[in-house]
Parts: sequence; C-alpha cells; structure tokens
Amino acid sequence: MLSLALINTTHPHHHQFFNPTTTILKPLTSSPLHHPCRHRRRHHSDGPRPISASLNPNPLIPASPPPQQQRPYQPFRPPPSPLPSQFRSLDTASRLDILSNRLGLWFEYAPLIPSLIQEGFTPPSIEEVTGISGVEQNRLVVAAKVRDSLIQSDIDPDVVATFDIGGAELLYEIRLLSVAQRSAAAEFIVRNKFDARGAQDLARAVKDFPRRRGDRGWEKFEYKLPGDCLSFMYYRQSREHTNPSEQRTAALEQALSVAETEKAKGVILEELERKGGEGDGKEGQVQDGIRVPVVRMKTGEVAEASTVAVLPVCRVEEREREVLEAPWRCKSEGEFGVVVADKGWARWVVLPGWEPVVRLSGGGVVVSFPDARALPWKVNRWYNEEAILVVADRGRKEVVEDEGFYMVAVDANDDANAAGGYGLKVERGRRLKEMGVEESLGTVVLVVRPPKEEIEDQLSDEDWE
Repeated sequence: MLSLALINTTHPHHHQFFNPTTTILKPLTSSPLHHPCRHRRRHHSDGPRPISASLNPNPLIPASPPPQQQRPYQPFRPPPSPLPSQFRSLDTASRLDILSNRLGLWFEYAPLIPSLIQEGFTPPSIEEVTGISGVEQNRLVVAAKVRDSLIQSDIDPDVVATFDIGGAELLYEIRLLSVAQRSAAAEFIVRNKFDARGAQDLARAVKDFPRRRGDRGWEKFEYKLPGDCLSFMYYRQSREHTNPSEQRTAALEQALSVAETEKAKGVILEELERKGGEGDGKEGQVQDGIRVPVVRMKTGEVAEASTVAVLPVCRVEEREREVLEAPWRCKSEGEFGVVVADKGWARWVVLPGWEPVVRLSGGGVVVSFPDARALPWKVNRWYNEEAILVVADRGRKEVVEDEGFYMVAVDANDDANAAGGYGLKVERGRRLKEMGVEESLGTVVLVVRPPKEEIEDQLSDEDWE
C-alpha cells in the first residue's frame, strides 16, 4: 500500500498570481506484499501447523445448522382400524363402493370408515359419496369396537352372533359400560329381545345405580346384575306417581318383569300390595303414607330429559314474602324455546319434566331448604346431611285433604313449630285443620334431593376400551 506525504517547496521564480506551494507525491513505505521480510516469514510458515479451535470459523461452514423447514400443519387423524383380510387389497374407490352398497355385514365394513378418514376424507365427504350420515358412521365405528371387546371377554359366541344383523344400534348404547358390564348387558339384551330404546334404558340404569345408594330399597337390588339395575330404575320411578294410580302400577309391573333376584322381586311385590295411605316407617317416607314423591336427581338428568321445567326459587329465610312475590308463570316462545316470565326474578332452577312438575299449569314455586328438618319425616337420619328443594303449587292454597301436605309460614322464634328455626315448613292437612288454618301458601307436589356421586361408579383405566 502506498502512503502519500505532502511536501511544500517554494519555486525560486514564482509569480505573484500563482500559488507558491507545489504538491509532490512521494512514497513513504513499500507495499507489504513486496516486503522481503514478509516473504521470508510466509516461506517459513508453509510447514504443517497444529489444529486448534478458531474464533473465526471457515466461512464455508456455517456456525450453526440452518433451521429446518417447517412442515405445514396437519390435523390429527386416528390410525385406521385393522381391516378384514378381504378389504386390505382394495383401493379407495372400491372401499367407497362397499360402503355405498353395504356389501357385507356392518361390523365388517365399519373399519373402512377410519381408513378413509386416515386418507384425508371427512365424515361429510364420506356421507356425500356413500349416503351414510355422520351419526351413523360414528355408531358403526363405536359399535364395532364394542363388539370386539365382547369377543375378547370370552362371551358366548351365540350372543355375539345375535348382533351380526342390525346390532350396531344395540351395541352402541352400551358403549359407556365397562368390559365386564358390557358382557352382562349384552346377554340381558339378547335374552329379553330389547330394542335400541331398551338397551339405552338398561345402560343408563347400570350407570345410575351406584349413585342411588341410600334410596329406599336400594340394598335389595344387585349391582352386578343388569336386570336388577333396570328393575330398580322402574321401582324408583313408580314412587313419582300417586298411590294408587295406573302409572305407578305399570312401573312396578315393569320392574317386576326384569328383576333377577328374589330379594328385588320381593320388595316390588310388597310395593304392589301396599295400598294408598299405608306406610312402613322407613327412611324417606311421610307420616301415614306417601302423598308426595321424593326424588333424588342424578347428574346429567336434566340434559337427558326430553322436556324440562323452569321454576323460580325462593329462600326459606325470606319466609312467605318471596313465595308471594315470585313469578306466577313461565313459558317458552319462538323456535328456540326462549323462556319468558311475567316478571324478573333472581333465582331459578331447571327440573326434568317429571309428571308432578309438568302438571303445574301456573303458580309453581320452589323453596330451597338447607336440610329436611322442615318436612314431617318419621326417620331423620339424613336430616342434616343434604339440602332439599320443595316444589309447591300456589294455585291450590286451600287446605282440603287431611293426608295432603302444604307449605305454611310459621313463627321463626318457635323452634318446636318452625322445624329448626325456619320461617317455612311443610305440614299435613290434618294438623293444619286442627290449628284452624284453612289456607296455605301452596300444596306440596314434589320433594327433590340433590345428586350424589359415589366412588363405586368410577371406572378404572382397564375397564375402558
């Protein structure tokens, strides 16, 4: 590299109009490329050199590997079920043709649906080509898995063969049961020739039975037998009707027809022979006979109900004020069934469409009690264990029936009369007549106990398929 220096010289014959300074370029040092010492040092460094880490890596080798190219997002697709041997060599068009024409038994072509989904099809696209709706696709796939679990459980092959034709709807209904429960339920379905609705009721009864621990007569039925579980469901439903009534008798006869143990049949026959007004003094019964159904709700019962009722809820601490001011009528309007009340209210409850609730044409109200001490029970073991809801009909205030039950306001300071200090209580008509009371706040039509989860209802991991 050349370095330039400026040297000023004065010309001896300079003119006054010219710049007296002349610039001369002069090299100060030579270029390092031509320096002899540099040549010698580079010559001696041509030998082998030790390998060492360098802070400046070779520019041809990147300091870090380039980021991998991100793959586009792919939605999760479940792995296909093992296909039957006769379908494994078929292409996509042939599989769609089999589904379109239902070639074979339902459990044979059901695995074709997951295989098509694995290839990128969706339930709507499969429905468009084959005519099988998305609901039916799901039913076929789930029922096929239930059938496989039955085969692995060493069930009688003849029982499984019964579901080969048109059995998808039946097996689909018992999908939520454990493997052991499925086998017993499948045998019971075949033995009693149940349809899809009967299979659904059976599965619900088996799932619901442990939650009903503590209900009257529960210990007389055997949990491991699906017939007893279904019988107990009908037995419990019979208590929602008045005695005597055709609905109550029909429910008890239905319970007797499916009961499997002698203990269960005995308690049902005893209930059939009991006449109205006769009580046995057991827990959950009212003095001198049951006139008001006592029902324990189950988890999810409102969601499963085909009809529901929306009723205003009153706090017992407010005594009769809220009962008198609560909305009188609620009705649904429009295509979406929007609930409209005649006035605003802060507390509401949704109950299944039980017969006593549905029969309320107007004036229905619910009173929330912290416990059951306000009710005239004979046995009070669970008084302090759980809250209750009392449904009353304000359209029937007159005290008429001696054996009827009515909602009344009492002196909150009189513990003997107020049933624990509450301002409201349920009293028998005979007792009110003796006190000279002719009008109440409403006739009691139903008592509701809260849902109760039990540990026995939980399934272990190995029970699921």
